[in-house]
Amino acid sequence: MSVIKDNFRDIRFWIVLFFLIRLVGITNPPLEVEHNWRQTSVAMVARNFLEVDNNILYPRIDIAGEKSGITGMEFPLLNYSIYLVAEIFGYKHWYGRLINLIVSSFGLFIFFKLINKYFEKKTAFYATLILLFSLWFSYSRKIMPDTFSMSFLLAGIYFGSNYLDKGARSRQLINLMLYATFVTFGTLSKISSVYLLAVFLIPLLDKEVLLKRKFIFILVTGLSGVLPLLWYFYWVPYLVETYGFWYFFMGKSISVGVIEIANNLLETLLRFSETAIKFIAFAVFLYGLIMGIIKKNKLLISIFLLSFLSFLIIVFKAGETFPQHSYYLIPIIPVMALVAGYGLNLINNRKFQIVLIVAIGIEGILNQHYDFRIKDQERTLLLLEDDMNRVSQKEDLIIINSGENPTPMYFAHRKGWVESNNKIKDERYMQSLKLKGLKYIVILKKTFGANIKLAFPVVLENEDYCIYKL
Repeated sequence: MSVIKDNFRDIRFWIVLFFLIRLVGITNPPLEVEHNWRQTSVAMVARNFLEVDNNILYPRIDIAGEKSGITGMEFPLLNYSIYLVAEIFGYKHWYGRLINLIVSSFGLFIFFKLINKYFEKKTAFYATLILLFSLWFSYSRKIMPDTFSMSFLLAGIYFGSNYLDKGARSRQLINLMLYATFVTFGTLSKISSVYLLAVFLIPLLDKEVLLKRKFIFILVTGLSGVLPLLWYFYWVPYLVETYGFWYFFMGKSISVGVIEIANNLLETLLRFSETAIKFIAFAVFLYGLIMGIIKKNKLLISIFLLSFLSFLIIVFKAGETFPQHSYYLIPIIPVMALVAGYGLNLINNRKFQIVLIVAIGIEGILNQHYDFRIKDQERTLLLLEDDMNRVSQKEDLIIINSGENPTPMYFAHRKGWVESNNKIKDERYMQSLKLKGLKYIVILKKTFGANIKLAFPVVLENEDYCIYKL
């Protein structure tokens, strides 16, 4: 009986348990309800590394028409990891899911170790469970770099804090090297993750930390930022200008973003409670924040204020797109989980604590159960490649009426254009694409346009899509 209790109190038990739970449907294609377009854009880059060119500096997508598809985007560390696995085992859709799940589970454990250094163990335990039940639960098994990147950042902060700890002397070089490596990986994978480094202002302003150590740390931090800065502010613009296709979103000016957020303020605020950690956990978060202020917990409040003010830059850079995409919230969730874990630990009634954490877990997971199934209306996309192979060659350029959504193109395993129904019905526009090499038009009936009829020969038609030949 005592062994069971010990397991329940060991965060490693819960991390492993929910790792196994999220293996359910891990081999599903990226067709689930939320953000399958974002996943297929990652997967097609990985597949192109395998099939076209494995130079990591030249990521390419399949929706650039007659162009090479090379474009600027987030540094393709996750994409390249998928490619490396595919080189050994052959390409499968789901490798990115498993890689992200492994890295994100590591991120949970490092998060626990980090919080446990500066707060009570129960606070670290509850905070890690709340993070596990948050949006992290579903996004850690998506083919997306968000929790992947944050896991590296959290590891970087952990080892960086080891280096800056007062009186710490052992393994300082190792801690510093691991800090630089993980921060570089995390920032390259998703530049928005870098905001969390603002928490290092706390030890850097601490007079008891040696000045020499601060200087070395700042120098190494600067060196860690060289590659991300070169990638996002030199190489990405270079790729876009040289290869003529814009796909990477760098945000807008702060002033424009502030106005857009002000115009969507309620929707933005609701994202933190409805989406990030859900209602019950958000209530506990507010309680922890209030109690932290009342109890004058300077460390907790400093972490929250520094990270929140820094995160606002991301919010304003995104502007009106922030409340439209839930993955923008991923970077702030570990901080919210910390504050909520602190609040939960302050509750003296042990039974009430258990009831709350169970309720948080149930609410969080039930609100993300959709992640284990794929969209029924898009299931037939799994047949699209075989049908295209029946009527065309793999190198033939096609156009699909999926708007800006790259998912159908990924499953067609072709290259070409994705456009709106109105653009496809424009005969002059279609003739201009024909001159660029367009040979086939795919009309997805159920999802994008059931009533579209074009004046071109039909080479294949079923209840889901119709394929025309120019």
